[in-house]
Amino acid sequence: MAGVIRAKQLFVCSSILASNYNKVLVRLPRRSINVIAGNLNSSETKKKEKEKRRRRKEIEVARETAEAVLNKEKRRTRSSREYEIGDGGEVPSSHVPVMLGEVVDVFSSVRLRSFVDCTVGAAGHSSSIIQSHSELKNFVGMDVDPVARKLAHFHIDSLMHPTLKASIVLKNFKYIKSAIADTHPELLDVGVDGILMDLGMSSMQVNNPERGFSVLQEGPLDMRMDPQGSLTAEDIVNSWPESELGRVLRDYGEESNWHLLQNRIVKARLNGGLHSTGELVDLIRGMSPASRGGRQGWIKTATRVFQGLRIAVNDELKTLQNSLYSSFDVLSPGGRLAVISFHSLEDRVVKQTFLHILGFQREEVNGEVSVKPERQIEESIEKELKEKEGWIKQTVIGSKGVILTKRPITPSEEEERLNRRARSAKLRVIQKL
Repeated sequence: MAGVIRAKQLFVCSSILASNYNKVLVRLPRRSINVIAGNLNSSETKKKEKEKRRRRKEIEVARETAEAVLNKEKRRTRSSREYEIGDGGEVPSSHVPVMLGEVVDVFSSVRLRSFVDCTVGAAGHSSSIIQSHSELKNFVGMDVDPVARKLAHFHIDSLMHPTLKASIVLKNFKYIKSAIADTHPELLDVGVDGILMDLGMSSMQVNNPERGFSVLQEGPLDMRMDPQGSLTAEDIVNSWPESELGRVLRDYGEESNWHLLQNRIVKARLNGGLHSTGELVDLIRGMSPASRGGRQGWIKTATRVFQGLRIAVNDELKTLQNSLYSSFDVLSPGGRLAVISFHSLEDRVVKQTFLHILGFQREEVNGEVSVKPERQIEESIEKELKEKEGWIKQTVIGSKGVILTKRPITPSEEEERLNRRARSAKLRVIQKL
């Protein structure tokens, strides 16, 4: 009963207030009413103006982005070679080699008596090279993955002929000199005619959840290229100092939100740490708002984080740099080293190391790289190379050799469409004089 009475009282009070409010409005001078209406109109106008400014900014950003993409496309040296899956020979169905035709072209004019594939994988590139060069006498394949080594053996063995000596060793390419010394020691004196590095992740590694490379598959936080290696991604995530963890996310993962990620990972250590790819992905997904790209947003972030951890686990950049110097050292006069990279950090190391090998000083002006040679560029050599091989567009000639790709060759549009793995690939080639 008391509740009913209280409800009636509230109703009466609200009615009185509403009545008084209407009376106040009626008694307001017309000028005051106009001021109120003007304020409301002004507020609406401000909202409309704000919306227009936001739309103009979006259009401007979209235009600038389109111009940047167009300028990048103009600058890139895209391959004009017709793309065919299995180009140049039989390719294992589980793995399609990236830029296979372009790699075959790089070595087509070289008399390949010896060849080293530093990342032999399933031997897709090597199979085509062996089939394209009947003069090949010595072949060395290198890989740290025992599964890849087994597959490479299977495919290379099927291409063997009486005059070919082939060896496939379970070693990182930083040991290229010792691998040659152990298998074909005479090559250290005469030099190797061709060397290839394909720095891409093998499908065999990515598709095996136990290796811990995949963002979308549950597995241990491993990420070791060499299963015998001691350091894992789990060690970095749970044990490395906070500043070192942040450096991995920032410098190797190129993740803009690295500081927040660093703090979240360190905080997770208080609750036992992170021990699987799924736990790390859940942490990333939990801090990636839907407004920042939804599913694609967190996947891109996770991909960058996984990239950073993988590079740190395998010390990839330092290993790559040292291996480039060693590989150039063992080249024969006229021999070529070709490198396919898949992200900007790798490509930057390859570009800068090639320039340093040839004795060039490096300067950057507005993002473009210019080089100052120790001696004047010999235009006759450049002209001869371009006339001889159509894929060579711009060269940089130094006292020790020639960079045959001043700008890296990128896959054809057809290959990018048919093989997603090829989209970020860049091919750079250096020749020893």
